[in-house]
Amino acid sequence: MKNIGFVLLTFLVFTLSCTDRDDNVDTINIRIKNDSNINFDEVQVGTNEELYTNIAPGDYSNYLVYEMAYQYAFVEIKSGEDIYVLQPIDFVGETELPIGFYTYKLNINEEGEVSLQFVVD
Repeated sequence: MKNIGFVLLTFLVFTLSCTDRDDNVDTINIRIKNDSNINFDEVQVGTNEELYTNIAPGDYSNYLVYEMAYQYAFVEIKSGEDIYVLQPIDFVGETELPIGFYTYKLNINEEGEVSLQFVVD
């Protein structure tokens, strides 16, 4: 009897844990990965008013929700007194991202230029 209960419990736990996080997603969700060697105090992406804050080198931020986004975007990074900017020229030919989870991997080179690597999560 104990074995049947154990098997049923195991089956139930396995069944409930096999849901994909984007099964019920209905928005565009973007997080930041700090690929640089400096701390990001604040990061603004696009025109979103909500900021990513305190992202240590090698760490990820939480996801923020966006109504519309592209594979690249305007990015402003504040680190101490320094400000780094990635300014796209235009989005001609770009298509909006579909609903889902994405990561913008951000790095800053020795010249202070911001690079963005887009990742589908």
